[in-house]
Amino acid sequence: MAKYFDVHPENPQRRTIDSVVDMIRGGKLVAYPTDSCYALGCQLGNRDGISRIRSIRHLDDRHHFTLVCQNFAQLGRFVQIDNDVFRAIKAATPGSYTFILPATSEVPRQLLHPKKKTVGVRIPDHVVTQALLAELGEPLLSSTLLLPDEPEPMTQGWEIKERLDHEVDAVLDSGDCGTEPTTVIDFSGGEAEIVRRGAGDTTRFE
Repeated sequence: MAKYFDVHPENPQRRTIDSVVDMIRGGKLVAYPTDSCYALGCQLGNRDGISRIRSIRHLDDRHHFTLVCQNFAQLGRFVQIDNDVFRAIKAATPGSYTFILPATSEVPRQLLHPKKKTVGVRIPDHVVTQALLAELGEPLLSSTLLLPDEPEPMTQGWEIKERLDHEVDAVLDSGDCGTEPTTVIDFSGGEAEIVRRGAGDTTRFE
């Protein structure tokens, strides 16, 4: 049965954030809000968490997981970025974008696209997510909370708790955060390729 945490969207309670981060460090899987709908998240090396996300979302091994990072310095540890791409991503973060880039050796193999050796990264513009990341001190391995055969992600914490009560360990609710997932930009080939149009404005990459 999932624990339910009600957190203030602008001034998240420190005790609540600490409790959720303790669960993440303890190998738990959480549902949490971002600036572009809810996501499933666990600690970077959590094999069981990865398996559970794949099971909940019916994902195959070609799915790009996302490393949700606190800031650009943290992001740079996990992906390879040349100068032109650096400037483009820097100008668009924090925000509702996921970038596909070649991974560094810091990224566990099971997270990589099997052929491209790439991974998704993003820096969210959301107070609660940033509070979680600041306390955790490392990226949160994540995937959009979009259930199989459903056209849109769930947006209400109580609904997520009700639907996934026995599949996640905690639900962090800070109110509605929209239904539109991130815009996904693939930079792994050197040029920007728009993979998915979502919450982030694509004009700067066209």
